[in-house]
Amino acid sequence: MMYSFGARSDCRVVDEPFYAAYLTATGLDHPMRDDILGSQDTIYDNVVKSLDSPVSEPVFYQKHMTHHMLPDWPIDWTRHMTNVFLIRHPARVIASYAKKREGPTLEDIGFVQQARIFDMVDAPIVIDSADIRRDPAGMLQKLCARIGIDWDEKMLTWPKGGHAADGIWAAHWYGAVHRSTGFDAAEGPVPELSGTYAQIVSAALPHYEALAAHKIT
Repeated sequence: MMYSFGARSDCRVVDEPFYAAYLTATGLDHPMRDDILGSQDTIYDNVVKSLDSPVSEPVFYQKHMTHHMLPDWPIDWTRHMTNVFLIRHPARVIASYAKKREGPTLEDIGFVQQARIFDMVDAPIVIDSADIRRDPAGMLQKLCARIGIDWDEKMLTWPKGGHAADGIWAAHWYGAVHRSTGFDAAEGPVPELSGTYAQIVSAALPHYEALAAHKIT
């Protein structure tokens, strides 16, 4: 989605601006941790100021990860934003995440945090990645209408090789999207997981379904 919005000529994008602050606050060991800490401001309030300041472009797309937003961090600044929640079936999230970082936990994949934040922000908009994959043009047109911006066909394609706004962690996480030039075709069946991963799916599923009840159709 960041690449889709980044393809617009009227849009600035920013990639996971709280990642370094999150790693600093939690002490977690993520791939490329030292590189991430050296690439971004690690102070939450400083990052907020950068996001809540005027930009020259009419549209400012901020890509956030819900697990980066710690419970004791105030999010009143989001009242100045249009808050869009991109959801995906937890089995697909875990299957994808585990390919890059083994042993993800419920905390890592952000479903509990997403539901908490959803209840805290004003007029949240929800869109499902599976619906976008099935009908990119149709769903993005509806999303733009809900946001209140003009639809732009440029959102359907982007250059191969990444975006200038990519975080430094792109080298580890963004291999597939760097090879892409647009949205992939509709996804197949939901993966069947076992053991701990299946337990995480069961715990995350109610949160996913709660948001899915509000999604754009």
